[in-house]
Amino acid sequence: MARLTGAVYLSYFVIAFGTGIIQGHAPETIVRFGNILGYAIYSVVTLLFYNLFKPVSKRLSMAAVVVSLAGCVMGVLGAFHPASHQVNLLYFFGPYCLLLGILILGSKFLPGILGGLMMLAGLGWLVYLIPGVARHMAVSVGVEALGVAAEGILMLWLLIMGVNEQQWQKQARQEPKAKD
Repeated sequence: MARLTGAVYLSYFVIAFGTGIIQGHAPETIVRFGNILGYAIYSVVTLLFYNLFKPVSKRLSMAAVVVSLAGCVMGVLGAFHPASHQVNLLYFFGPYCLLLGILILGSKFLPGILGGLMMLAGLGWLVYLIPGVARHMAVSVGVEALGVAAEGILMLWLLIMGVNEQQWQKQARQEPKAKD
């Protein structure tokens, strides 16, 4: 499941970066299709993450799903109505990265450093939303680099290393925590 998640995550990266590269150089319909396809793939990644992190915390994992899917829906709506799309998607994907980081830290099957990076990326996206901060080029580039690096490293880890399957199985068999 982890390697499948990594592979689907990689396909999202390819579509997202490809669409970003052609934006402004390709017909609007193609760019719109690329964006919608990217959100569809990210939705699949979100559901795969839910299954991966359900043993850590079902509620927290479900909260992450709701936040991410809401962001994907808003992104798709924005692709059809860009002028009326006033909600910055980082309001969704910042908390999503933060929640994934917390879930990774709570897991016994992935290295904690991945969780720390995802939490930093999530916090970075949220700081980026503070009025005026995004105008500072160094902050903007740093936040974007951290976000792409954190998600990219997580994607590569899942694709290449997977998870510690014994630890995942052990955590999945444990009694649900009282908070779940």
